[in-house]
Amino acid sequence: MARRPPPRYSDRRSNPSPSPSPASNINYGTIALFGGIFVLGIGVGIGVSSNASFDPQNVASREVIDKSAPNAELCVQYGASSIVTDMRVFITLNPFSVYVTQPQMKPGCVLRRSNMNLLEQKRLITSEQARNCRNRMNTFGFVGSLDSNPKIDCVYPNDAAGNLFLNPPGSVNPRSEGENF
Repeated sequence: MARRPPPRYSDRRSNPSPSPSPASNINYGTIALFGGIFVLGIGVGIGVSSNASFDPQNVASREVIDKSAPNAELCVQYGASSIVTDMRVFITLNPFSVYVTQPQMKPGCVLRRSNMNLLEQKRLITSEQARNCRNRMNTFGFVGSLDSNPKIDCVYPNDAAGNLFLNPPGSVNPRSEGENF
């Protein structure tokens, strides 16, 4: 019987075979292509996010609200433009239920406390109405042009729920109601 020769084990150090490395599979053209796609993606993202829409259907900026306010120049100079939500709430007691009408959004204006006398000068409110509103540390807000039968209400700042835009959670120095307006 013939003897088999013993199996030969190759020594890797003496017979090196080139193995492809992962870096050699990616060439400079592929790197340039991915870099271009990355830069293009960033550019498109910046362009889309900074595109301001001044369409009245898309109220996305303070400028749109300021331009829509009644008596816009007066409102910006003596108060602040606002979005007013008109809705009614009906409560039944037997059975207990709460019904809410569809809210109606309107542009409005809230005057600073120091400028409430403008409405009195235009004879839109009486001195008694101004005194009653001022005594409760409130101010006036209105909807509609001051020249053509506006809807004027005594309004008060309600910060009971907190404004997380002004006082983010964990903020060290929360603002008081007086500093808000």
